[in-house]
Amino acid sequence: MINKEEINTVEKTYSFITKEFVNYKVTTNENVVWFVPLNSENTDYETIQEWIKDGGTVIDNGGGE
Repeated sequence: MINKEEINTVEKTYSFITKEFVNYKVTTNENVVWFVPLNSENTDYETIQEWIKDGGTVIDNGGGE
């Protein structure tokens, strides 16, 4: 489970095929990487939403690359 205080970066990730936004890539302060699905019932997803509300910035490269 991700702790909000441990989040270093959050990045939107996209499907290579459809270019659809599919999940969040979270990197912690200790360089542990988590991939979190877009599911409001997922506790890590909720933690990301709280992090964003508290001023965290999500990296979005658009998926078109």
